[in-house]
Amino acid sequence: MPELPDISAYLSALESRVLGQPLVAVRLASAFLLRTAEPPLSSAEGRTVRELRRIGKRIAVGLDEDLWLVLHLMIAGRLHWRPAGARLAGRNALAAFDFPSGSLVLTEAGSKRRASLHVFQGEAALASVDPGGIDVMTCDLAAFRAALTAENRTLKRALTDPRLVSGIGNAYSDEILHAALLSPVTLTHRLNDAEWQRLFDATRATLRRWIDRLRLETGSGFPEKVTAFRPEMAVHGRFNQPCPRCGERIQRIRYADNETDYCPRCQTGGKLLADRALSRLLGKDWPRTLDELELMKRR
Repeated sequence: MPELPDISAYLSALESRVLGQPLVAVRLASAFLLRTAEPPLSSAEGRTVRELRRIGKRIAVGLDEDLWLVLHLMIAGRLHWRPAGARLAGRNALAAFDFPSGSLVLTEAGSKRRASLHVFQGEAALASVDPGGIDVMTCDLAAFRAALTAENRTLKRALTDPRLVSGIGNAYSDEILHAALLSPVTLTHRLNDAEWQRLFDATRATLRRWIDRLRLETGSGFPEKVTAFRPEMAVHGRFNQPCPRCGERIQRIRYADNETDYCPRCQTGGKLLADRALSRLLGKDWPRTLDELELMKRR
């Protein structure tokens, strides 16, 4: 799912293309994309784009008279900039937003249709899709700590809860926790002052680094390689590859459709975190430390 750095890259690219431009037409190829009935989508046509805004992992396009189009790309949704009036070809093409200079095309890979488009009138209605998480790029340490300690959760769950923190998901939470030298399963109520400072600094620095990197990669073009798996990442998506800091093999925990990637030497003091499925299968044979893992490999 596109996260804060990816959404920032999209917004940066859209600013020069659609801000101040009229939305000529909206073409839907999938009726399931639109999740609201009032105001009608047709009311957006002919209005000028006045503002672009990020709401969590959503992109909000503000038009004349306080009308808003809000896109949530979910896991597989992506945006593309095409020549004006580009044809919606293929089953993955869901919608096109036509402007004088080009068309913003929304696609979604796979068979599940999770991406959404909402049309809202006014700020009050727009606020209904804001989960309420704090913006870590503008808040201070006290606000950050207060948000994450509202409940006693693991750091991984706290960072990825949109009600607590805005725009962080599975990929960048792994990168943040690796940079902060903290275990993903440490409970928020157990961090000391020094660890809170380290987590706060790592969160801001990691997001800023990736915002800058993605904008530099895109340049004057449009982001076409939005992915949660990048070779430059330290741990996310790099299971069994060497940690760039210490050289130890990256480990992972799998659950549902997600996985958490971490370095056992840098983040967990050499302990292996229990994978729900495998640890249940192996029982007492599940390796608890790096040394036990090495012994298992030699058998």
